Formats: sequence, structure tokens, C-alpha cells
Amino acid sequence: MIRHLVHLRFAKANSEADKQALYDQLASLSGHIDGILDFQHRRNVSVETPLVRGFDDMFWFDFADLSVRDTYLEDSVHKAIGAQIVAKLEGGADGVFVCDIDV
Repeated sequence: MIRHLVHLRFAKANSEADKQALYDQLASLSGHIDGILDFQHRRNVSVETPLVRGFDDMFWFDFADLSVRDTYLEDSVHKAIGAQIVAKLEGGADGVFVCDIDV
């Protein structure tokens, strides 16, 4: 299983409702792409503020395998949601950090 972790540094102008709307769109990918096992999102609660560097939000997908992850990466619906997210981040693409791990 592949866990696709995405850490986000949203611009201050975004409300929790703005973020939730994006997470809801991401969650809908579970019914759109076969092999997505789970989707979760969380708020970073670390007290190590200097090390967090503003990456206060995160989400992850669990994919059955690498081929599902690759399908997700190339999916046009995912790309459209991703573009919406990047537009709401502090520094655009500099406001996202992605890490994939084999679980």
C-alpha cells in the first residue's frame, strides 16, 4: 500500500470552510478512482512552530499500489482540484510538500 501525504501552507485569507470544500472534492476521488483505499485530512497540532514553517494542514490518500497512485497523479479531476488548492496556498506550489511512503 502507498500512502500519499500532502502537507499544505494555506494563505491566511482561506477560511476553514474554504479548506473543507477542497477536502470534500478530494474525498470524492475515492469513488472516481478504483484502488483508493482511504482519504483523511488533519490539522497539524505540533508545537514545534519554527519547524512546521506554516504547513498547518495535511491530507493523505492510501492507494492499493503504485499503479493506483500513478492513475491518481494523471487523473484530470485530480489535476483540476490540485490547481484549485495550489491557487489557495501561500507561495503557490511552494506551499505544498508531498511525500509517498510504502506502508
